[in-house]
Amino acid sequence: MIINSSPLTEAFRVNRLSGTHFEVVTFGKQQLDFETGPNTFDLQIYVKDGVRVTDLQVLTVQVTDVNEPPEFQGNLGEGTGLDLFIAERTNPGFIYQVEAFDPEDTRRHMPLSYFLTSPSRSFSMSANGTLFSTTELDFEAGHKSFHLTVEVRDSGGLKASTALRVTIVNINDEIPFFTSPTRVHSIPEELRVGTIVANVTAEDPDNDGSFPSRLLYTITTVSKYFVINQLTGTIHVAQRIDRDTGELRQNPTISLEVLVRDRPTGGQENRIQITFIVEDINDNPATCNKLTFSITVSERLANGTMLLDLSKFCFDSDSEAPHNAFNFTAPSGAGSSRRFLQDPAGSGKIMLIGDLDYEDPSNLAAGNQYAVVIQVQDAAPPYYTNNIHISILTSPENEFPLVFERPSYEFDVSEVRPARTQVGQVRATDKDLPQSSVTYSISSGGASPQHPNIFWINPKTGELQLVTKADYETTPTYTLRIQATNGEDTSSVTVIVNILGENDEKPLCTPNSYFLAVPVDLKVGTNIQNFKLTCTDLDSSPRSFRYTIGPGNINSHFAFSPSAGSNVTHLLLTSRFDYASGLDKIWDYRLLIFITDDNLLSSRTKAVALVQTGTVTLSVKVIPYPTTILTTTPMPRITYQLFRENAYSPSAWYVPFVVTLGSMLLLGFLVSLIILLGKAISRHCPCNTGKSKKALAKTGITDMKQVKTAVVVETVQMNTVFDGEAVDPVTGEIYEFNTKTGARKWKDPPAQRPARKEPSAPGTAATTSRRVMAGEGPGLPGSIRQEGGQPRSKEHA
Repeated sequence: MIINSSPLTEAFRVNRLSGTHFEVVTFGKQQLDFETGPNTFDLQIYVKDGVRVTDLQVLTVQVTDVNEPPEFQGNLGEGTGLDLFIAERTNPGFIYQVEAFDPEDTRRHMPLSYFLTSPSRSFSMSANGTLFSTTELDFEAGHKSFHLTVEVRDSGGLKASTALRVTIVNINDEIPFFTSPTRVHSIPEELRVGTIVANVTAEDPDNDGSFPSRLLYTITTVSKYFVINQLTGTIHVAQRIDRDTGELRQNPTISLEVLVRDRPTGGQENRIQITFIVEDINDNPATCNKLTFSITVSERLANGTMLLDLSKFCFDSDSEAPHNAFNFTAPSGAGSSRRFLQDPAGSGKIMLIGDLDYEDPSNLAAGNQYAVVIQVQDAAPPYYTNNIHISILTSPENEFPLVFERPSYEFDVSEVRPARTQVGQVRATDKDLPQSSVTYSISSGGASPQHPNIFWINPKTGELQLVTKADYETTPTYTLRIQATNGEDTSSVTVIVNILGENDEKPLCTPNSYFLAVPVDLKVGTNIQNFKLTCTDLDSSPRSFRYTIGPGNINSHFAFSPSAGSNVTHLLLTSRFDYASGLDKIWDYRLLIFITDDNLLSSRTKAVALVQTGTVTLSVKVIPYPTTILTTTPMPRITYQLFRENAYSPSAWYVPFVVTLGSMLLLGFLVSLIILLGKAISRHCPCNTGKSKKALAKTGITDMKQVKTAVVVETVQMNTVFDGEAVDPVTGEIYEFNTKTGARKWKDPPAQRPARKEPSAPGTAATTSRRVMAGEGPGLPGSIRQEGGQPRSKEHA
C-alpha cells in the first residue's frame, strides 16, 4: 500500500496482480493535471508478507504533459450554453467576446481560433472570438431569437464547441395604430348622460405578450359634451346635448381629437379625429312669447279686420324642419264662433266676422268680453300642443251726445234757507254704455255783491245747494249756466233760481242807543227832549212796526206814540215821578225797546209767520229839579265801532321764531357790550389813595348832615269814565255823563264853553297829582305845599 506521498495525493493506488506482483495505478479520485498540479510524486510503498516481513520502498512517478483540447470559460464551459439578450433596433457591432483556455497553447503563447459552425446573415465572429451583429435587428420583423454554435481550435487541431442563444429584446419603438373603422358618427340630441356614442380602438405593434403593454385613450380637444374611457376607448355623453340652442344650432358638428398612448408617460402615441354630427329631434313643443293675450277692439270695428296674428308671437325652437313647423287649431270659446274666425285655417290670424255693438243685448249678455282658446301644435310627431288664451274686450265708442233731461231748469228757494240747502238737481245722461260718470260744474252766474257765487253744485250728483243765504232784496233771481261733462262730451243747461222773499230783515232804527235827561217834574205827555225814533225795514212796510218797551220801564213812566202803524214814533212821559212818597227810587232808567214788524198781521197769521224784532237801548237820567228846562232837538250821531283781531296762522310759525331768536341774540350782544364797557371803565378809572378815602369819608359825613331827605308825595287822580252824552236844556251845549255816578263834564273845549261858575258836587272835587322834591319848586326844603297854600313840615330819618 501507499502509506505516504510527496506531495500528498490520492491520485494513485496499488492493485494486486498476483501473490507477488502488484501494480501502481491512477484512479479518478484526484485527476492528474500537468498544467495545474505537481509533475512529480514520491510514493512510499509498504509491503508485508504473510510472515509479517515488511519492506518500504519509494516509487517516483513522473507526470508527462499531454495536448488537451481548449475549454470554454464560465457558462460556456459548462455545456449549457450562454444566453445573450440584445435590444432591437441596436446598431450592428460588438455583441459578446467568447473566451476559451488551452494550457499548452497558452504556455507556448499560441492563439486559439474561433468560428461559427452555423453561418448566419445577422452575426459574424472574428478569429479572436468576438461576436458581431451584421444587421439591425427588428423584433416585429420576426428576428426574435438566434441559436449560434461557436467552435474553438488549438494549434494541435483539438477543438471544443459551445452554444450561444441570442434573444432579441422587444423595445417600445412602434407607434400604436387605430383599428376603429368609423371616424364620423351621427347621434341624436338629448341623449342620456353616460350613453356610449363611439368606441375608439387601437393596437400596439410592440405588444406581443412578451411584456405588459396597455393603451391609454384621452381627448385632447376641449369638449363639454363627451368624455372617453381611458382604458377601453369608449366615448360617453358627459352632459345634455341640445341641438336647438347655443353653438350647436348654427353648427351641429362636434370634432374631437383622441390621443392613444402606450404608457402613461413617455412612450409612443398617435392621434385621430372623431367627428359627431348631432341630429335634431322633435323635442320642443311649439310655444309663444305670450300664451295669454288681451285685445281691446272698438265696437265700430268693421268685419274682416284682423285682430291678432299669432304667428308673430309663436315659434318652435327645434332647429330643423319638419320638427320646427307648427300650426293653429280653430278658435273655441263661448260666443266666439259667430264673431271670430281663423283665416286661413291654421295660420293663427284671428279675423272679426261678427257685430261687436256695445249696446247690443246679446253682446251685453256676454259682458262685451269674449274668451277665445286656440291651440298651437307641432306639425311632426309627437305633436306637442300649447293652449293660447285670448281675451277680447269691446271698447265703447262715443256714439250718443251728452244731454240734460230737461232743456232748462227753474227752482225756487226761500231767502231764509240756510247754507247747504238743496235748491234742486240737474241730471245729464248719455245713451252710450257703459254709463260714465258725469261731472257737473257752474260755468257762470250765481254771484252776489258779497260772494262770488252763492251756489254750489255737487260734481257727482248735480245737486244744487246754497253756499250762504240768499237775499231777495239784493237779487231776486239768479240765472246759472250748469255744465256737465263725462270726459268725452260737454253739455250746458240754463238754470233759473227764484229767490222767494221772506220777512228776514230786522227793523233798524236810529238812533240805536241814546241818553236822555228828564227833569223830575216833567209834565205827563211831554215828548222827552223831543226824542224821535225813526225805523226802516227792507222787507216790511212803514205801517208794520209795533213798539214795546221791555224790562227797565219801572212804574211804566215811558211810552211811545204812536205805538204801532208808523215808522216814526216819539218817547212820551206817561206818569209823573214820585220820589217823595218812595214810589220811585231809581233815577237812571235803562230802557230796552222792541220794534216788531207784525202790526199788519192777523192773530192767526202771526202764529205761522216769520216775525223779526229790532232793539234800541235808551238811557234816561232823571234830573232832580233843574233850574231851567229847554227843549232841544237831538243831533244825529254816527257811532263807529272798530274791531281789531289778531289772527295767527300756524303756517307762519317761523315769523315769531325768527323774531324771538333775533331778540335773544340782540339782548345777549347788548349784555356782553355792557359787561365789556364796565370792565373797561373799572380798568381805566383812577384809584383813590388811603388819605383821599379818609378825606372823602369825612366830607361825606358832613354832607350827610346838611343834605335834606327828599320827600315824595304822590296823589292819584281818578279819571271818571263818561259813557253817555246829553244836551243841556239850558245852554244847549253837549255834555258827557257817567250813568253810574252821575258825574258830568262838558264835551266841548273850555274855550267854547260859556263862562259860568258851576257848583262843585260834594265829593266830586278833582284832585291833582303833584310831586315835590326837596329843594325843588316853591316852599321850603322838606315841606309839602298843601291845597290851601300853607306849608307843612315833615322830616324823615
